[in-house]
Amino acid sequence: MKMKNRTLIGIVCIVLAVAVTFLVSPLVNRISEQKTDVIRFTKDISHGSKIAETDIEIVKLSKNSVPEKALKTKDAVVGKYAKADLFKGDLATEIKITDDENSVANVFSSLNGDKVAMSVTINTFAGGLSGKLENGDIVSIYVTDKEGKTTVPSELKYVKVITTTTSGGVDETEVVENEDGSFELPSTITLLVSSKQATVLANYEENASMHVALVFRGDTEKAQKFLDKQDKFLETKTDKEGADNNG
Repeated sequence: MKMKNRTLIGIVCIVLAVAVTFLVSPLVNRISEQKTDVIRFTKDISHGSKIAETDIEIVKLSKNSVPEKALKTKDAVVGKYAKADLFKGDLATEIKITDDENSVANVFSSLNGDKVAMSVTINTFAGGLSGKLENGDIVSIYVTDKEGKTTVPSELKYVKVITTTTSGGVDETEVVENEDGSFELPSTITLLVSSKQATVLANYEENASMHVALVFRGDTEKAQKFLDKQDKFLETKTDKEGADNNG
């Protein structure tokens, strides 16, 4: 009886082995060989840089070798920005890119000498719009001098906010909630300005107090119109000053 059981068990094992070899293994191999499109970077891309179509290619890879949340179409990548340094041969995934051109990294990486990033102190809670400023906001700077006179300098009518930062060096987008539900408030505002505006701001930082007023938040193209208007004024003022000096 025992011999018959052993024989039966042996036959079952052989049948299972044959089934695995000729049925299951080929099925597993077919699944593993299935291909899918995925975006791969063709060159190194620095943190904050805008991704162009020439920076990527579509390749077919085995599905089981493609990471989770891999991006598969050019539209999902082109025109977006690198959230970290990317390298040739890397696969594009959601975590590596962003469509936020107002992120601190993107603004900093776009600096080319025409504009500079400059931080000014928020002296009071109200002075910094009660902690409600966001990256990309367009603001006006109200200045109160030592005599108590408040004005909006023509050089600072429309200025772009890059970020706000707490006294601990944490940017607005990275601030986390405290255990008691409160948040650490910003103590500085970093602004995108021309060298002339930077000179004006540095003077007011030392000799006056400043409040910011929100002018616009939203669509990038509309925001740019305010900045273009400010740049036009600065250009005209520079030309006038040059003409006066030559005269």
